[in-house]
Amino acid sequence: MASRNYPCIRTKLPGPNATQYLEKEKKYISPSSTKGYPLVVKSAKGMAVTDVDDNIFLDFTAGVAVCNTGHNHDQIISSITHQANTLIHMSGADFYNPLQIELAEKLSAICPGSFSKRVFFGNSGAESVEAAFKLARYHTRRSIVIAFYNAFHGRTMGALSLTASKLNQRKHFLPLIPEVIHIPYAYCYRCHYGLTPDNCNMACVTWIREELFKTKVPPEDVAAIFVEIIQGEGGYIVPPKEFHKALYQLTRDYGILYVADEVQSGMGRTGKMFASEHFDIIPDIITLAKGIASGLPLSATVASEKIMNWLPGSHASTFGGNPVSCQTALTTIRLLEDGLIDNAAKQGAYMINELEKLERTYPIIGDVRGLGLMLAVEIVKDKETKEYAPEVRDIIVQKTFSKGLLLLGCGRSAIRFCPPLILTKNDADIAVSIFEECLRETIQSKL
Repeated sequence: MASRNYPCIRTKLPGPNATQYLEKEKKYISPSSTKGYPLVVKSAKGMAVTDVDDNIFLDFTAGVAVCNTGHNHDQIISSITHQANTLIHMSGADFYNPLQIELAEKLSAICPGSFSKRVFFGNSGAESVEAAFKLARYHTRRSIVIAFYNAFHGRTMGALSLTASKLNQRKHFLPLIPEVIHIPYAYCYRCHYGLTPDNCNMACVTWIREELFKTKVPPEDVAAIFVEIIQGEGGYIVPPKEFHKALYQLTRDYGILYVADEVQSGMGRTGKMFASEHFDIIPDIITLAKGIASGLPLSATVASEKIMNWLPGSHASTFGGNPVSCQTALTTIRLLEDGLIDNAAKQGAYMINELEKLERTYPIIGDVRGLGLMLAVEIVKDKETKEYAPEVRDIIVQKTFSKGLLLLGCGRSAIRFCPPLILTKNDADIAVSIFEECLRETIQSKL
């Protein structure tokens, strides 16, 4: 196997060119976004990201679970170039777009459920959630929506009303959309009810039926339950299969829409096209974005034709379903189907096995979890108390950056591993080796 040219750190981080950009950023860019470390990107290819000082990093973020086909895949570049030479924009809100229609047909075929489906195209995950929120209320004529603690559905006002991940995301934006009820998710490592999966009888779902619906919320007024199949920003939390089955049955019993947010978990990331498939769930509405177009702005809200029955003018987007993005999405889906999904399952199984070895060795790892290449390691101060250790987590992420491995935090105290789905065993070994080195250094520095 040919040797890789990454990671390769040539300068002190941030380097001189990066430092100049960081100073300009402070002057010209909104300070509202969060950046974990001073990475100023110049280019990227495959698994490698190069900064403006020619430092080369191994990317285990995929642009936050977006570049599932790897950075600048040759076939993706070809699709973008060909379409840009043909048609860049004619608004799909006012004119007919053949590529929108073709992509909608493909999404209708691959999304769970044998029924006929329709698709609304937007530009981001938040937009797909906004569309689903509006559609749920429009279709059901009901006002209440249920979401979960630790959920992240976006930062626009409707999506933010569903989000309950970090206080800074909501602070000073109140009041938000009324009639959104938050409840505990099936975070079994930190069960809200102090139970374990073998004795809980899915308390986090039965509580809705036996308490919430009998004391505060009339079930006949609930339009939808919005749920991330695997919680993303909240910590890459994978619930038991029984959780989604019980939650789905609850929605069937009361005529409530089951809305699956697959913005981060969809498009092959978990080793199946959609994470819903791991749980044998057929959502009423699915929200998609991130990995759908290999880095170009695109989102999709997919629902049965019976549900997506709103009138013309009810909802639209000037830029949603851009022709270049749609063509790129079609190529992305083909690449996923032609082997990248299978690779995500294979390499993900290998990765989680390697990370579990570290869990058995290092006392600051409390939990390892995930499906496919949507994996997380939860950092704790003590395995017994499970006390959160966000400061330690942040130190580890900074250390991996300094050694050329790009990772991101998630939840209060976890580190996520969400590399491109082109990951090889060799790349996985490099990442695990660097990660272990940083774990060891962090523990030694505390002694």
